[in-house]
Amino acid sequence: MKRPPSFSLPVTVVVLAILYIYLSTIFVFIDRWFGLMSSPGIMNAVVFTAIALLSVLNYTIAILTDPGRVPSSFMPDIEDCGNPVHEIKRKGGDLRYCQKCSHFKPPRAHHCRVCRRCVLRMDHHCIWISNCVGHANYKVFFVFVVYAAIACIYSLVLLVGSLTVDPLKDELQSGDSFRTIYVISGLLLVPLSAALGVLLGWHVYLILQNKTTIEYHEGVRAMLLAEKGGHVYKHPYDVGTYENLTTVLGPRIFCWVCPTSGYIGSGLRFPTAYDIPIYLPQLVDFLFSLTLSLRRRNDPLNYHRATIEPRVRERPLSAMFQEGNVM
Repeated sequence: MKRPPSFSLPVTVVVLAILYIYLSTIFVFIDRWFGLMSSPGIMNAVVFTAIALLSVLNYTIAILTDPGRVPSSFMPDIEDCGNPVHEIKRKGGDLRYCQKCSHFKPPRAHHCRVCRRCVLRMDHHCIWISNCVGHANYKVFFVFVVYAAIACIYSLVLLVGSLTVDPLKDELQSGDSFRTIYVISGLLLVPLSAALGVLLGWHVYLILQNKTTIEYHEGVRAMLLAEKGGHVYKHPYDVGTYENLTTVLGPRIFCWVCPTSGYIGSGLRFPTAYDIPIYLPQLVDFLFSLTLSLRRRNDPLNYHRATIEPRVRERPLSAMFQEGNVM
């Protein structure tokens, strides 16, 4: 779902900064270091332009994509055995209900005071995209941060490299105008590279844990409470490193840096560490039967065959698993 565009001062500042950094990188840094029409100059200009275009594309999609709305008809099904996790309020233990939106909250959804509505799998509200970062646009926001960090570091390297040209030749050609461009570019690129690098590292950590920024802070409180009670807290949506990556970024590795989101689902339900794979009972039966076969082969007296095999035939282990007798 697309959001209608509207004016935002922070977004305007970002667009102007992107434009300034791109023009100064192409027509000043690359031109002075390599020469814009030389082979190295053309190669660097093409590569930097591609990265800049990918950054702008993902930034635009992150702005225009609705992060995810809670359907007005949503109602949690507490009797659904296939969904073992139901989030409740810290006080009272009731199912989470938004008084402002007048509907129940799905798992991982939160109310945004800026957008004035609940957002599916809300991470945070970002003023720089004038939008919430949530279920539908989290990946494209992350991909934008990746390309933006690469572009800023790349431009900073070109800036430093262009300063290695002959100082006398530089003084004759440039004058005060180039000095101003270098000062402004340095003041932009150094803090931007550091900030985007930290932001990228933070979200890589969150993706590996399958957490949102809100869930991280909630998890810190839950961990402290669990330690006081002598328990160990585990994030319920952490299903393993690779599964966490594919859940957030998609099942195809080559599409992890592309603005694709056709795999994300409705945002009303997510895999948890407590889900039982549908193939697990059959796998247990197979392993149990294989163990019996190996024992019979290695036991010349066939002792286990007479005592164990009849019970396996009468009552398969998968039935016991489904009844909850085997965990």
